[in-house]
Amino acid sequence: MIPTPPIMTATHEVLNQAHALENYNAYLNNIPLQEAVKTQGAGWAQDWLLARGAEVGSAEWIEHGRLANVNIPQLKLFDRYGNRRDEVEFHPSWHECLGWLKRHGCDTGPWAEPKPGAHVARAAAYVMFAEIEDGSLCPTTMTYGAVPVLKHVPEIAREWMPKLLSREYDRRFMPASEKKGVLIGMGLTEKQGGSDVRANTTRAECMGGDANSGSWRITGHKWFLSAPMCDAFLVTAQSPKGLSCFFVPRWTPEGRLNELRIQRFKDKLGDRSNAGTEAEFWGSQGWLVGEEGRGIPTVLEMGVYTRLDCAIGSTGIMRGALSQAMHHASLRSAFGKLLKDQPLMMNVLADMALETEAATALSLRLARAFDAQEDEAEGLLRRLLTPVAKFWVCKRCPTLVAEAMEVHGGNGYVDEGPMPRLFRQSPLNSIWEGSGNVMCLDTLRAMGRHPRSVEVLAAEIAPALGKHRAFDGFVAKLKDGLANPADIESRARELTQGIALAMQGALLLRHAPQPVAEAFCASRLTPNHWGTVFGSLPAATDFRMLLDRAWPAQ
Repeated sequence: MIPTPPIMTATHEVLNQAHALENYNAYLNNIPLQEAVKTQGAGWAQDWLLARGAEVGSAEWIEHGRLANVNIPQLKLFDRYGNRRDEVEFHPSWHECLGWLKRHGCDTGPWAEPKPGAHVARAAAYVMFAEIEDGSLCPTTMTYGAVPVLKHVPEIAREWMPKLLSREYDRRFMPASEKKGVLIGMGLTEKQGGSDVRANTTRAECMGGDANSGSWRITGHKWFLSAPMCDAFLVTAQSPKGLSCFFVPRWTPEGRLNELRIQRFKDKLGDRSNAGTEAEFWGSQGWLVGEEGRGIPTVLEMGVYTRLDCAIGSTGIMRGALSQAMHHASLRSAFGKLLKDQPLMMNVLADMALETEAATALSLRLARAFDAQEDEAEGLLRRLLTPVAKFWVCKRCPTLVAEAMEVHGGNGYVDEGPMPRLFRQSPLNSIWEGSGNVMCLDTLRAMGRHPRSVEVLAAEIAPALGKHRAFDGFVAKLKDGLANPADIESRARELTQGIALAMQGALLLRHAPQPVAEAFCASRLTPNHWGTVFGSLPAATDFRMLLDRAWPAQ
């Protein structure tokens, strides 16, 4: 008798797995961001930001972010007839992302429609978009920083400013005069100098006539030229009077391709959607921006805006990682309970939520300082806090993203999900626009050149004094450190970190619910208490409150 084969049951039923995070409102889900927007003067933008949050959290836009990174740019050096082209082809989703950013004024909106809180509202939209796609933020940021520089050059501003301020994204590779909207890039870094821009060897020769309004010939090599699809670049080069800044368009006024030759793509760790290139200027036509020989102050005027965006962008990456971790922990169970209800996991998630809220508070406070362009005190605070926020928020980002990846277990390490892309992106803002040491030295430079900035900082922190003993002690120690010039350069990281933590503590004590401020001061500002890993909050912390703020029930 032939035995009856056993009945086979299903072997591949998917159980206890979280579904993809999509079709949620990235603004409605982020209570700390909503509160910071109101606190920093952009309450009028709440409805606009709610609409943007719904878009960013939709399955459609999350997919655009994925496709833009999976389908990396392609370099087309020549056309089919052998003519030099130096063009970059991008996936349609890359163009959709840039179209969204341009359409909603994330590049030049605060100048196109200036109003109180405009930079804060833009920063909030930027934070949300950074959750889903970061490569397209690079040309957006460079264009943002170029506007305050170029508007002071009448010959350039007359032709270019209307298209810079346009809300239309024009992907076509053609002269700017024929386009509806434009983007600006920059070329500063050379392989022999890095952050030491004074070591640049690219040369500029005046072609005759007025050096201020006439054209120059730019010849040299740039080790990094990001987003080469931009319509023009701010470039540093050595002129007879020293290092100067020049405006170099992709096409000449006569309608021919300018002599900017892409040598190769950089094979980067992350930022895959954005084309990072190495390029040469073969006698490219350019125009002087700012005073000849004063190139560094000129590019620093642009850099203060791009450094702001490094802090804002890293805040967005942290928030994206936290969102993914909270979503996963809300659906995945272990040992009979959801992960989000396991005491140790609650500590880890709450600690990450606290870090992200502190980064949000600091980044949007800094953005408010950019709104107050005519206020002297805000200007001094802007000069000091920009390198501080850029250093600290960008430094904390990779550590937090790594922890959020670990929440997912092995799934977090698989490229089918969003975590590896966030992780690869997380170190970039700490490197771009000046590494950590450069930011800390710039913080010292700001205090040295503008001594009153320390007084302005103290005035900003003062309203929070007396609200928490640990905060008061931390600030007193920080003031002693700032007043002691001995070995100050070797202590620059410690002091810059101290300023960042003091500002975050002050903002949370003044504006956040008491349990949030208490948790921050007890964990970050109490001597010998702060753990080296996330998940070290004191047992008395109101974990549930922190988690509900980070991921409210919809």
